[in-house]
Amino acid sequence: MPGATTIPISTSDAINARILSVSEDRIQGFLSDPFGEIAAKCDVELPTVIERIVAMLRNGTIRRVRQTLMATNLAQGSLVAWKITPEKLNAGFDYLWKEDPFSGHIVIRSTDKETTGSAYRLWTTLKVPQGFSLAKHCEFLQSKIGSEKFLLMPAKKLFVLGVGHVRRRTINPGDKADVPAEPLGTEIVQLSPLDWRVLESLKREFTAEELENSAAAGNHFWQTRAAEAGVSLEQFLAVGNSLHERKVIGRFSTFLEHVKTTAAGERVTQYNALFHWAVPQGRELEAGAEVGRHYCMTHAYWREGGPDFANVNIMGVVHGTEKDRVLAHKMAIDAHLAAVGIPVSYTNVFWGGRSEIKPSEISPLAYAAFCRQNGLDPASMSA
Repeated sequence: MPGATTIPISTSDAINARILSVSEDRIQGFLSDPFGEIAAKCDVELPTVIERIVAMLRNGTIRRVRQTLMATNLAQGSLVAWKITPEKLNAGFDYLWKEDPFSGHIVIRSTDKETTGSAYRLWTTLKVPQGFSLAKHCEFLQSKIGSEKFLLMPAKKLFVLGVGHVRRRTINPGDKADVPAEPLGTEIVQLSPLDWRVLESLKREFTAEELENSAAAGNHFWQTRAAEAGVSLEQFLAVGNSLHERKVIGRFSTFLEHVKTTAAGERVTQYNALFHWAVPQGRELEAGAEVGRHYCMTHAYWREGGPDFANVNIMGVVHGTEKDRVLAHKMAIDAHLAAVGIPVSYTNVFWGGRSEIKPSEISPLAYAAFCRQNGLDPASMSA
C-alpha cells in the first residue's frame, strides 16, 4: 500500500468525499462486512476505501473508526450542564476530558443573549453503567471541578442521532424529510456476560494498522475482535446480530475531526450550535419529530431543562462552517414549527467553543475499577 503521505487526506477530495458521505453515518446497525457495504454504497473499490480511510485516520482527518452503540439503551445517560466560575472553567474542562472516562462530549458554550441558563458554560454528555447513579457520579465530579451546581437532563426520546458533516454541506435551510422523524426510546436492555464480552471488543476503535494488516492478510475485519473476545468468528457475528436485533447497536462510522484544523489544512465545521425550544407540555413528541425531520440536525432530543432553562424540552445540534447559515437553519425550523401549529414560548442558541469528544465508557467492570482508583466504594455509587 502506498505511503499515507501520497494519498489525499482532505475531505474535499472527490473520492474521499464520496466515501465519507456514506461512512460518516449511513452504515446503520451491525454488519459482518461494514467496509464492503461502504464500498458498495459509495461505488468505490474496497481496496481504495480502506486505503483512503487508513490515510485519513493516520493523518487525523478521521478521529476514529468504530462500531457505535445505542448507549442510551445500555447505560443511564444524560446531558449535564455545569454552573462553574470562569476561573475554574478550563481546569474543570480538562479534568472531565482527561480523568473521567464516562464523560463523552465536553463543550464550553456561550449565548448571544443572556438568560438564566447562560451561567451554565460547561456542558457534557455522561453515561454511567447499569447499576450506578448518575447523580452520585456528578456529585463526585462536582467535588473535583468545584462547580456551583449541575443539572441533569436525560433524554426521554431521541429523534436524530447521526453526524454526516460531509453529506450535510449541501443541505439548504428548510430541507427536510417528507415525514416526521420517528422517536426512539431509551429503555435499558439487559445483557449477558457473553454479550458484554463481545460488545467490549466490538466497540473498540480500529487503528490504522489493524485495518491495514487485515486488508493485507485478506482477513475478515472482525476476526481479531472475535479472538480477543474468546469466541469463534461465527459466534461473534451471531452475538453482534443479536445485539442489533435488540436495538443496542448504532452505526458503523468514521468520525471526522470536525473542530480542529486537520493536517490537510481544513476545518470540517466551525460552528457547533445547541438549539433550545420550549413547547407546550404534551406536545414534545410531535415537536421533536418535526425538528428531527430537518436534515441539518445531527442530534435531536426531548430533554427537560427545568426552570433554569425556561422549561425548555426540545434540544438539537447543528454544525456548520458559517454562523449565519447555522442561524438560517434554525430560522427555517422555527418557521416550520409555527406553520404546523406548534407554539414556542422560549428558544435560544448555545454556541460551542472549546470542545473535546471521546466515547463514554459503559462497562460496569470499568466503573467499579474507576471507583477503586479514586478511593470510592463501588457500592456507595450504586443507583
